[in-house]
Amino acid sequence: MLKSIRLLLNRTNNVKRSSYIWNSVNATFSAAESALILMVLNRTNGTYDAGIFSIAYAIGSLMLHIGQFGIRKFQSSDVMERYSFNEYYGMRIITCIAMMLASLGYCIYGTFTRGYSPDKFIVIMLMCFVRCIQAFSDVFHGRMQQKGRLDVATKCSFVRYVMEVVSFSVMLIITHNLVISALACTISSFVIFLFTSLNAAADYCELKPGLSLDRFKRLFLEGLPLFLSLFLNMYLSNAPKYAIDAYLTEEIQATYNLIFMPAYVVQLVALFIFNPILTTYAELWVRKEMTTLRRLIRRQILVIIGLTILGLAVAATIGIPVLSLVFNAELKAYKRELCIVMIGGGMLAFSVFFTTVITIIRLHNTLIISYGIAALAAYIFSGIFVKNQGILGAALLYAVIMTVLTIILGIILFAKLHTQREKDTGV
Repeated sequence: MLKSIRLLLNRTNNVKRSSYIWNSVNATFSAAESALILMVLNRTNGTYDAGIFSIAYAIGSLMLHIGQFGIRKFQSSDVMERYSFNEYYGMRIITCIAMMLASLGYCIYGTFTRGYSPDKFIVIMLMCFVRCIQAFSDVFHGRMQQKGRLDVATKCSFVRYVMEVVSFSVMLIITHNLVISALACTISSFVIFLFTSLNAAADYCELKPGLSLDRFKRLFLEGLPLFLSLFLNMYLSNAPKYAIDAYLTEEIQATYNLIFMPAYVVQLVALFIFNPILTTYAELWVRKEMTTLRRLIRRQILVIIGLTILGLAVAATIGIPVLSLVFNAELKAYKRELCIVMIGGGMLAFSVFFTTVITIIRLHNTLIISYGIAALAAYIFSGIFVKNQGILGAALLYAVIMTVLTIILGIILFAKLHTQREKDTGV
């Protein structure tokens, strides 16, 4: 049976086309996973449990970056194999252990400082373990991509995401118990990982970890800048949720997460548009074709502006009725907050785009400073915004943070492009 599954996962008539299609499908479902679960959860158990799940999912997504440690892109692009798979594998075991220890520490901290109930503690730990399974499977997926089979990796991820949603939702409908449903989701995720990712990995690598202390240090330093950037980026995206968890109620947490869902749409669509042309950006930079590169960057900025305006128009007209219908929630009072969040979503799309271009032109070490400044601002002002203004404060905090980050990244990017133009023209 295991061999049959491997054959099915590897089957394709066109690897390149299959990789593109499955990567798009997987990315879309990954972005929709929490929304689909919240649709069922809000209708079945109400906003209190929806609030607990929302913060659990947010914390799990933050801890995921500890498990992955920013190594995936480095690994999948390591075509000369400076590091062996065994070394990546050994590194991932260590980072996943660190991830679960950090998750446990966070939950203990939440219990003593925020009064987490036993159920909330368990649900958060289970969601962190689900994300730990994702982080662990990611090292095998990186190997598959390294060997030119991104399609196999994304098929494995897609099946796991689907089964997580199905198992959680079915068990919730049957039991109406959040802890049991989260446990079912965790078990399902682990079983699917064994039958897909771990099983398929046998065709691409030897499942044997090995990492010397010296090589660990080198790989650690390779991944550290990107890890810090990604970790801080996730913290910034979820900073309002952490503030709500600290100062407000589970019901408010659930409501904020419902109006926050559309913010990812602008970013997701923008990613689909510019991801296929990233290689072009890199080639133009290497060939020093700065005029063409600047024109493409300006064009992408216009695309993101257009998507943000479109998102705002939808939010201001049919956004609240659609969200209320989809999530079975009363959201009429939050039209202003939804529009503010959509502006923040547009700024998030800008920050992701600027970060990508900054990485291409090899200024990625500046990302730590940029995200660090924005994260410090979020930490300082989150309590002030959320305690005083509730959901409106959370929406404003998100929009302001993302705007500040976008401005900082924009200054770095365009200063570099301007300097490069002067150098090329001899001015």
